[in-house]
Amino acid sequence: MQRRSRGINVGLLMLLSQVVHVGINNIPPVTLATLALNIWFFLNPLKPLYYSCISVEKCYQQKDWQRLLLSPLHHADDWHLYFNMVSMLWKGIKLERRLGTRWFAYLITTFSLLTGVVYLVLQFTLAELMNQPDFRRNCAVGFSGVLFALKVLSNHYFPGGFVNVLGFLVPNRLACWAELVAIHFCTPGTSFAGHLAGILVGLMYTQGPLKKIMETCAGIFSSTVGYPGQQYYFNSAGPSGYQNHYPDGRPRAYEDTHRNYDVYTAGLSEEEQLERALRASLRDRALDWRKVWLGGVVAQGVPDTVGSERKYQKWSNTLRVPTHARRRNEETAPPQI
Repeated sequence: MQRRSRGINVGLLMLLSQVVHVGINNIPPVTLATLALNIWFFLNPLKPLYYSCISVEKCYQQKDWQRLLLSPLHHADDWHLYFNMVSMLWKGIKLERRLGTRWFAYLITTFSLLTGVVYLVLQFTLAELMNQPDFRRNCAVGFSGVLFALKVLSNHYFPGGFVNVLGFLVPNRLACWAELVAIHFCTPGTSFAGHLAGILVGLMYTQGPLKKIMETCAGIFSSTVGYPGQQYYFNSAGPSGYQNHYPDGRPRAYEDTHRNYDVYTAGLSEEEQLERALRASLRDRALDWRKVWLGGVVAQGVPDTVGSERKYQKWSNTLRVPTHARRRNEETAPPQI
């Protein structure tokens, strides 16, 4: 753990330029709030780093458990903040759109606490197995563990492809492990156990029972937490809404609430949405025209008889339109798509 540098925070300025370049309105709310919170605590730390970092000695032996809450939100210097928050920016945009804002907020909170707990378990285990008491005093700070957990989720939800790690193309499914080794050997002072804890938490969610446990807890304590499957679409105007999905893939009805514009766009551009709306409008007009036309024929040629639905259905199936009428209607009817 390094001391925070003094003077001009170049890393912070570069981070702000990245946020401006992406556009604040294009960043999902939880991702943006996470960036803002980390920047705030960097500029206005609640406690010095020595009293914010987590270690077995400080948390377990001295019972200072508040460090589990403070350590992810504090960074050693502006470059530490820059690299972590730029990584959070791109991972957050993808995952929050994929999982939904409420579930992503729940995920970030859970991962922030759980990576600290797993880090303490790893450090305690290494100290016991290797008979190295120094592992209990190793103190870690920063958001890196959570980012490695999100990296595992990103590779899980967006599989395939390759990533460049130190000039080598590595499959996405192995990228987090390659980055773990590369950072450990190329960046002195980083916490190998802290990053490994993040990977293990991510695997607990994608391959283990963590996701089911989180769903169960969300169902017990709140009925408003959005579950994975909610999808958001963000453009320059911010979030345009979401729609839940049933397990069988059938969409639920939209929530009709005071012009909240909760319309699921399926990731379509504005031009594609307009084209689809025009097609649907033309299709509806064609169906309305057929109903009006058939209604007129029925009113003129078929008497209304109570209890004769079956006869009417049989008659309607055998209904034939005169040639001259069919030709005239084909000339005036709107096109069907």
